[in-house]
Amino acid sequence: MKNNWRWFLVIESLLVIVALYQLINNLFILGLFAIGCWLIYLGRKHQERKKKAYLVIGIFSTVFALMSLGGFWYMSIVAIIFFYMNYGKLFSGMDTFNFQQAPWNEKEIIVVETTDRLPKNAKRFKRNWFGNERIGSSIYEWDDINFSIFMGDTIIDLGNTILPKTESHIVIRKGFGKTRILVPTGIGLMVEHSAIRGKILFEEQCYILENESIKMYSNHYEDQARTLKIITNVLVGDLEVITI
Repeated sequence: MKNNWRWFLVIESLLVIVALYQLINNLFILGLFAIGCWLIYLGRKHQERKKKAYLVIGIFSTVFALMSLGGFWYMSIVAIIFFYMNYGKLFSGMDTFNFQQAPWNEKEIIVVETTDRLPKNAKRFKRNWFGNERIGSSIYEWDDINFSIFMGDTIIDLGNTILPKTESHIVIRKGFGKTRILVPTGIGLMVEHSAIRGKILFEEQCYILENESIKMYSNHYEDQARTLKIITNVLVGDLEVITI
């Protein structure tokens, strides 16, 4: 995948040079592009009344100039082919209006385990934008979970670990996909969830969110020795917090 991205960026860079060459050698398109950029600059400086007119005309002129270049279309075609070949399977067979058929319905299980206490050291993790992300394939001491992913379905199982008698955290930022978190009994939970579109299931209560945020606490949260704060942000997706 890294080699694919490297070649893609090299080809796109060469096509940028081709587009710049075409732009410089076409005085009409070059003048139109320059005027468009100048109008956009003026639109940012003028008052609200003239601002919209300058911005609209400037953006239209700039986009028209770019779309008149063959290099621009070559770049677009290469980009479409690249993303289709590398990520097309994510969207194949997907029903736009039925999220049950979305690619994140292929479940991923993240199992968190513990071992003896280890010295605290700085860590750096590499995450994938798409596909499955597996955490906990090897035994390790509990540590707070914090990651971002563009698309994917995630299950975090805390049944194989013992949370410390302090406040623990799970922070997830996601574009599209479902998240299910399995938590042992006897742990105080605070859930804060934001979504453009999705559902949240917590304490046997289900809520539908539409560009909303919600914050909830489990029963007797303040009386528990171990507490867990779950903070999630998604564009489209569901969150389930289940006590086991």
